[in-house]
Amino acid sequence: MKIATRTGVIATATVLTLALAACSPSNEEPTESTSAVATDAATAAPEAMALSGSLNGAGASSQESAMEAWRAGFQTANPDVTVNYDPVGSGGGRTQFLDGGTLFAGSDSLMDADEYATAVERCDGDAGAVHLPLYISPVAVVFNLDGIDNLNMDADTIAQIFDGKITNWNDAAIAAQNEGVDLPDLEITTVHRADESGTSNNFTDYLEKASSSWPYEASGEWPNDLGESGPGTSAVIQIVQDTSGTIGYADASRAGSLGTVSLKVGDEYVPFSAEAAAAVVDASPLAEGANGANDLAYELDRTTTASGAYPLVLVSYEILCQQYDDAAELDLVTGFLGYIASPEGQAAAASAAGSSPISADLSAEITGILNTISGN
Repeated sequence: MKIATRTGVIATATVLTLALAACSPSNEEPTESTSAVATDAATAAPEAMALSGSLNGAGASSQESAMEAWRAGFQTANPDVTVNYDPVGSGGGRTQFLDGGTLFAGSDSLMDADEYATAVERCDGDAGAVHLPLYISPVAVVFNLDGIDNLNMDADTIAQIFDGKITNWNDAAIAAQNEGVDLPDLEITTVHRADESGTSNNFTDYLEKASSSWPYEASGEWPNDLGESGPGTSAVIQIVQDTSGTIGYADASRAGSLGTVSLKVGDEYVPFSAEAAAAVVDASPLAEGANGANDLAYELDRTTTASGAYPLVLVSYEILCQQYDDAAELDLVTGFLGYIASPEGQAAAASAAGSSPISADLSAEITGILNTISGN
């Protein structure tokens, strides 16, 4: 099936206000703007393709707000389709996909060599699975301190905080980068993900590459037992919201009214924004060892000193097979992901989640890849 597309250009990076609805450790309700975004997106969505049936996916909780908008827009244009997405986390999503429980997975981190091999067995044919980058967002370092909305920190300071080497908010290393800020004499409580998480993988990858103080390898599994933890983005945000003196990390779309950290990049401190996130992705090469030309997996440059770049960014992927023997499954997967990749789908995510839209060139490249996905 060929993917219907529309012409038009969407800005590679639009500076957007990132809104956060009230959260709880359970799955959130759609954000306040989701319904309006879905209605607008549906009116401009790619031409309906007479699809029907259920499409099941699972994975990254970072995509949850965007996925609500994508599901609503696509289902409005295709009323006989039901799209289900379980924001179980990147690791859980990849597991469900590789076990054959879902037709696609959302993931903030790439498949490893063993998962690539398993995908060859899971997918029809022997072409295996590929990554399509469809959600780009900064990862925010969030904190809860009364009266303080923003702090400056370099990568070494953040690494030492999350490794228990800096334990008080008025530590000299923090104070030196924040002249004039009345830092409290208060113990720091770190908050991390309890589940295997692509957000954790991106955060620890940044700490490993951008600092000289992080002693662990990048991983989706948090490497130490310090502080508090919660399963999923919602739980991390909830803990930080509820407890003064906490600091954690989460997809920036969920930062809401929490304090956030501007990262030192070169000689400046850069706050998160869609623009700053896109600047890093545009400067990053594709990863070595990818599964052919259709596998758009990035090796992000965490050590850039480019002005205005924000290197703590995640690229969240949809992972799908390169062949589906069931024609109905093929049409559902490629139809839905084609909508996500379209300017309309990317605009819906940007409005609902504050993500950075992929470029028009990348949108066209992904559409071309989806047109090559085969089925019997």
